[in-house]
Amino acid sequence: MTQTTVHANANICQHLHSAAQSMPTKLAVAVQQSKNGKLTYQEIDFKTLHQQSDIIAKGLLQYGISRGKKAVLMVTPSIEFFSLTFGLFKAGIIPILVDPGMGIKNLKQCFAESQPDVFIGIPKAHIARRILGWGKGSVKQVINVGGSGLQRWLTNATHLETIIEIGSRNTHIHDMAMLENDDMAAILFTSGSTGTPKGVVYSHGMFEAQISALKNDYGIKPGERDLATFPLFSLFGPALGMASIVPDMDASKPITANPANLFAAIEQYQCSNMFVNPALLERLGQAGEQTQHKLSSIQRVISAGAPATISAIKRFSKMLNPNVQVLNSYGATESLPVSMIGSDALFNTSDLTDQGKGICVGKPISSVEISIIAITDDPIENWDSITPLAANHIGEIVVKGPMVSQSYYRRMQATQYAKINDINVYRHRMGDVGYLDDDGQLWMCGRKGHIVDAKRGEQRLKRYFTIPCERVFNTHPQVKRSALVGVDVAGHTVPVICIELHKDLVCSNANVLYQELTKLAEQHPHTQGINRFLIHPDFPVDVRHNAKIFREKLAVWAQAKWRE
Repeated sequence: MTQTTVHANANICQHLHSAAQSMPTKLAVAVQQSKNGKLTYQEIDFKTLHQQSDIIAKGLLQYGISRGKKAVLMVTPSIEFFSLTFGLFKAGIIPILVDPGMGIKNLKQCFAESQPDVFIGIPKAHIARRILGWGKGSVKQVINVGGSGLQRWLTNATHLETIIEIGSRNTHIHDMAMLENDDMAAILFTSGSTGTPKGVVYSHGMFEAQISALKNDYGIKPGERDLATFPLFSLFGPALGMASIVPDMDASKPITANPANLFAAIEQYQCSNMFVNPALLERLGQAGEQTQHKLSSIQRVISAGAPATISAIKRFSKMLNPNVQVLNSYGATESLPVSMIGSDALFNTSDLTDQGKGICVGKPISSVEISIIAITDDPIENWDSITPLAANHIGEIVVKGPMVSQSYYRRMQATQYAKINDINVYRHRMGDVGYLDDDGQLWMCGRKGHIVDAKRGEQRLKRYFTIPCERVFNTHPQVKRSALVGVDVAGHTVPVICIELHKDLVCSNANVLYQELTKLAEQHPHTQGINRFLIHPDFPVDVRHNAKIFREKLAVWAQAKWRE
C-alpha cells in the first residue's frame, strides 16, 4: 500500500545538508549540562553536525551494518545522539526509538517484536541489555556511546570512537541513501499508556510531511532556536534549520525537571520556540508564577501529548509576551500533528468544555482530513463502506494525510483494527471519540476504550464518555480531577466517578460532597444517571505527561472498593 507522494526520493538528512550549505557556522545543537551547581553547554554547528554524521554513516557501513538493518538507539540527548541519529538515516539504517520510561517489561516486548540487528546505547542500556536479555537472538552488533573505565568494559561492545575512526579513514564523500517516500525510515514505539506498546512504522514521506506542517502550519523558520524537551521533536530542529537547545532534564519524566535549568537555557540562547507537554507546562508555570519570571524571547509554545488544563495554560502564559500563543496540538505517534488550536481560541471554548461539550482541539492542519464514524470495535476493511457522521454527532475519530502511519511493525492484527483501506492509502483510527462542530473544529471526548455503557444485564441503557462527564465534576471546587469507570453491581454495569481532591483541601464530609456532585450530574443530560462516587488518594497517571489517567487501574480499584 503506497503512501501519498511528497518527494520522489527522500531522506530527512537532505534538510541537514541544505542547512550545512546555507548556514554552515550557525548553531545546530546545544546541550546543557549541570554539574556542581554550574551550567555548561556543548555546541555544534550545522556544517560540523553534517560532517560528523557523514563520518558515522560511513563508519557504520564499513563496520558491516548494511542499509536496511535495524538498530536500537538508547542514547541520552547529547551531541552524539544527534550525530548518530542523522548518521543512521544517511546510511539507510533504520533506528528503533523507544521511550525508556515505558518500563522494563514493555521494553523487552518492544525488542522481541522489532528484532533489532544492532544495539546502540549508553553503558547503562548495555548492562541492562546483557542482564535482561534485550534483543537476544537477533542483535549481532553492539555499539557503546560514552561512559568510562569499568562501565565501558561491562558493555562488551564496540565503542563509538572506533566507528568514527573507521569512517574518518574513508576520505570519499558519503552518498546519502536516497529512498522512496513509503520506505521505512524508523520504528517508534508508543508509550503503551493504553495497552501494550506497538511499533509505529515511520516512512521518509511521514517525516517530510511533519517538517512541512511545522513550517507551514506552525510557522517555524530557519534561524530560530528551540528549547527541545522531547528527543524526537528535537531532531526536527536541524531539519528545519532551527537550533535545538537541549536542557539538562530527564525527558521520560518531565515532571522532575528543574525549571531553573530550562529558564537558563532559554535565556542563554534566546529561544524563540519551545515544545512542552502538559506536565512540564504545569511545572514551569508554577515556578514562573513564584519568581515572576518572564520568557521574553519566546514567540511560540507547542504543547502536545495530552490536553493541558486551561488553568495551567493561563498560568504559564503570564510568562509570555502579549499575543504569544500556546499552540495545543492533537495527534498521536501514529499521526502527528492532526489539528491545532491557539490558547486564545481555546480560552473561548472553556465554558463549553466545563458544560461537558468535550475539549476543542481546533481545526485540522493543512493536508489532514478528519472524519467521524459510528463507534465500533470491529475492523473496517474499506473506506467506501463507511458513511461519516454529520456535524455534532459523537463518534470515532479517523484521520487521513501524508503524516499518517500506514502500519504497525509486525503487528498485523493491530494494523487490521487501526487502519482502513482508502484506495491507495490507509486512514488511521485514532482510538479516540469526538465530533466536528459546524465550523469544522474537532472536539475530543475521550478514548474509545474508556467509554462506559450503563447496562442492565446485556441491555445498554445509556452511553457515557469520559471527557464530557469528567469536566462537569471537575468544576466542583474540591475536585482536582475525576475519572469515569464502569463497575459491576449485581450483574449490571453502572457508571462510577472516581474523585481526586485538591491536596490542600480536606473532605470533612464525603456524603455531602457526593450529594453536591449528584446535583451537578442532574444538571446535564450526558451525566444524568451518575450517582456513585469514590474518593481516590492519588490517581495513577503516566510518567511522561502526568495527565493520562490509567482508568483501567482505577476500574479495578473501584470494583474492589464496591465489594468491600
